[in-house]
Amino acid sequence: MKIVFLSLSLILLGCNQQVQANKQTALSNQPPVEVPIENGLAKAYFASGCFWCVEAVYESVKGVEEVINGYSGGTTPTINYEMSNTGKTGHAEAVEVIYNPKIVSFSTLIDVYFGSQDPLQVNGQGPDRGSQYRSIIFYQNDLQKKLILQKKSELSKSLNANVAAEVMPFQKFFKGEDYHQDYEKKHPNHPYIQKVSIPRLNRFKKKFPELLKEY
Repeated sequence: MKIVFLSLSLILLGCNQQVQANKQTALSNQPPVEVPIENGLAKAYFASGCFWCVEAVYESVKGVEEVINGYSGGTTPTINYEMSNTGKTGHAEAVEVIYNPKIVSFSTLIDVYFGSQDPLQVNGQGPDRGSQYRSIIFYQNDLQKKLILQKKSELSKSLNANVAAEVMPFQKFFKGEDYHQDYEKKHPNHPYIQKVSIPRLNRFKKKFPELLKEY
């Protein structure tokens, strides 16, 4: 009888180990929330009003290596600043955020996104109005989509209002013109930068001091 019980125990132990192994395999086969590129960096895509403002915000965050201004979210095969300004292309001014996921997570970048804008403003941010300035978070896999929707839902409940940001699958990012890159750094005395971009950046810095780079 002891031999029978021992054999049964060994069989159950073996089954349990196989179940755990199957779970680990399934987890390892899931795509990561972060989407890696070369050298261990990842990319994320956001639209939130004028890209000059959004670029400055994300470039101030620890773990962000580079931010590129451009366009995304539309249907036209080509896009430039003049076309975008018509508001008829479907594209919005957007940024490509290249970051180190060991320092800053995609989840935190979403918090930065919602925390650096008026989440209730539809088709614009501040004085910038039109579909080309609308808020969009682009997801690159199902885990990102789930995380974005969860945070958007939590924010909507806390504000007791509908958050305006669209949640869209990422398809293509069009890099903007050279003169739009690092705009706030290169043109700190521009009237728009002084009146809109810098105040928006300062509001973000005051809200999230723990996320800022040390200079």
